[in-house]
Amino acid sequence: MDELNHPSVPITTDDIPDELPILPIVDTNLFPKMVLPLVLIQKEAINLIDDAMSGNRMLGLLLSKRSDIDSRHTADDLCRIGTVAVILKMSKMEDEKAQLLIQGLNRFKVVEFLENRGYMHAGIAVLKSRNNERNKENRALMTNIVEQYEKIVALSPGLPAEIGQMVKTLQEPSALADMVASTINAPVNEKQKVLELIDVNRRLKKVTRMVNDQLDILEMGSKIQNQVREDMDKRQREYYLRQQLKTIKEELGETDQESVEIREYRTLIRDNPMPEEATKEAQRELERLAKMHPSSSEYVVSSTYLDWLTSLPWNEYTENRLDIARARKILDQDHYGLEKPKKRILEFLAVRKLKKDSKGPILCFAGPPGTGKTSLGQSIARALGREFVRIALGGVRDEAEIRGHRRTYVGAMPGRIIQHLRTAGKKNPVFMLDEIDKVSSSYHGDPSSALLEVLDPEQNQNFVDHYLDVPFDLSDVMFLTTANVLHTIPPPLRDRMEVLELTGYTQEEKLKIATRYIIPKQREANGINSGQIKITPGAVKQIISGYTRESGLRNLERQIGAICRGVAAKIAEDQVENLTIGRKEVPEYLGPIQNMPDMATRIKTPGVAVGLAWTPVGGEVLFVEAVAMKGGKGLTLTGQLGDIMKESASTALSFIRSNADRLAVDDTFFDTHDIHIHVPEGSIPKDGPSAGVTMLTTLASLLTKRKVKSRLAMTGEITLRGEVLPVGGIKDKVIAAHRAGIRSLILPLWNKKDMEDVPEHIKSTMTFYFTDKMKDVIKTALE
Repeated sequence: MDELNHPSVPITTDDIPDELPILPIVDTNLFPKMVLPLVLIQKEAINLIDDAMSGNRMLGLLLSKRSDIDSRHTADDLCRIGTVAVILKMSKMEDEKAQLLIQGLNRFKVVEFLENRGYMHAGIAVLKSRNNERNKENRALMTNIVEQYEKIVALSPGLPAEIGQMVKTLQEPSALADMVASTINAPVNEKQKVLELIDVNRRLKKVTRMVNDQLDILEMGSKIQNQVREDMDKRQREYYLRQQLKTIKEELGETDQESVEIREYRTLIRDNPMPEEATKEAQRELERLAKMHPSSSEYVVSSTYLDWLTSLPWNEYTENRLDIARARKILDQDHYGLEKPKKRILEFLAVRKLKKDSKGPILCFAGPPGTGKTSLGQSIARALGREFVRIALGGVRDEAEIRGHRRTYVGAMPGRIIQHLRTAGKKNPVFMLDEIDKVSSSYHGDPSSALLEVLDPEQNQNFVDHYLDVPFDLSDVMFLTTANVLHTIPPPLRDRMEVLELTGYTQEEKLKIATRYIIPKQREANGINSGQIKITPGAVKQIISGYTRESGLRNLERQIGAICRGVAAKIAEDQVENLTIGRKEVPEYLGPIQNMPDMATRIKTPGVAVGLAWTPVGGEVLFVEAVAMKGGKGLTLTGQLGDIMKESASTALSFIRSNADRLAVDDTFFDTHDIHIHVPEGSIPKDGPSAGVTMLTTLASLLTKRKVKSRLAMTGEITLRGEVLPVGGIKDKVIAAHRAGIRSLILPLWNKKDMEDVPEHIKSTMTFYFTDKMKDVIKTALE
């Protein structure tokens, strides 16, 4: 290691030349008369030192405005006032580094930077301090600085006590200011301002402010330390350090360094434009979060709330593709039949296309299970190119499922509406509320009441979830609902929806749907192809009539799936390579036929009639039987009949008794006989007014001893005045009658308009009698 020492002859201010090599320094200052050690690693700086050592050993130090040490500094990066320094000692290390010990001589100002000589060089002017003589003002400033500095030395372990004594001995104002500014802990740019002050009084005032700030920081730190030390233990150490840092920076007015999570939330709030009210709430919650300790439970609650608030699609939309021809094609691809619902859906979409801001009604698909209600919603979403969201409302009993829980509760969450919107990631999805008829209320509240706001286009633009507690605009969401029955939906909620009824499928429709959709789907699901299995139309009809008497298609799909599984098992065991399933092969896979082949043939004696009923799963054929026995004027009703059905039986009997002469019934018969009316399948509850006509026909048949015509069924409500009133579910009832082998139907006259919905191929194979008088019913029905 080469080492060179300074000469014994001291260098004075008069020896400073007009030109000096310039050495940029970073993150440090050198004041006149102060000594500073430096380590140089840049080749350019080492060359500069070598030239200085071969000459007068003097160089100029200028503070760089940039803090990166390794990069090359230009003239624009440097301050214009610095310190002339003399090299006291220089040594070179083996790793091409140079260590210096330099001493400041005087302030200087750069006049101009000269032509490059391999390192920076400048013409300079030496600056002399003004007002350096002692007077009252600067003596007072010096006394105050010395007193405050002694306190700083006492509170700073890094400053030796001797330096406080040395400061007391300084009589020159300029030297005192420079020494104190050089040794206290202050920012480099503040010290540079002291270096640039030529007027000594101004310099003393600046140093006084720096000393006071440093003393305040040290005293505050000491105060915090004394307060926390009293009850600090091992678990509190980290908390103490954080609180100390936080309090110091609050007193300094500095912004605390934000955690990564806080910065992320701040970025999310900035980059995800939200409504003004939501933005204010997010910023307020973020400020609260920034003041919390990450280990506190409230921190988790606030961060979870911000997660929800910043991840919702406040302004994320899916562009509509309202092509009516394309929508028609998609609906026809996905669903066979259902002409009336599909026509209404296309009208609905057409209005949306022509009037962009149209709110439109809320469509409710009502009908038996398995008729395609949910899949219609998926088709609408596909036609529009929107996201599809489905919520199953069956069994929902808590209002918070819709509106969310308030954040005061442990484990609070938003309601299902907001949850699924975040999952969809768009503000305008197709939103299906499935099984809205099965929502029930409890002591937790009434979910159907909460849905009133959701499904009202005039209100849902300001929907407030209890968890978010800020409005969210739902007006762009296309809401659809499904229901099996309508009478369980509260009237105010039903009033907000337009009902599209999906009735059951006929056998011909089921056959086509099975051929086009169900069989290919089940083949794929069970790993076999069209060459390995073929199910004939006759086999499908056998499954429909013998195993699945239903309005929908779910049981049909299950039975076809069972056949496909059976064939797949045989193919997997190498028993066969392919199979054709006909009528004869169906029982091998599904067992014996489960449904009675022709229920209409059960009418063999007087006192039996066939009625039609509507249930949530579609139309059903209903038998009513009556017998008379010796007794005392009693009427017995069995078969789990509801109150309305019992009243229909009483009404029918009263009509017959009041018209006994016209019907050729003996008046004394009722005084000596009991009548028993029974509806088979007694384990199934039955109710409704539409069995009135069947009750009347059964009693008339019994009392007149005339059988009801073969393959005849009927439905309708009756009155004591002898009128037949209309009933509902005509299409489902007619399809059920056709399925059971009925060929003639007696229907109320007012229901003639409902025959438009009945398929033509069914109407062409059946005879319909429309009447509004009970006497005509008896005349038509009895042999």
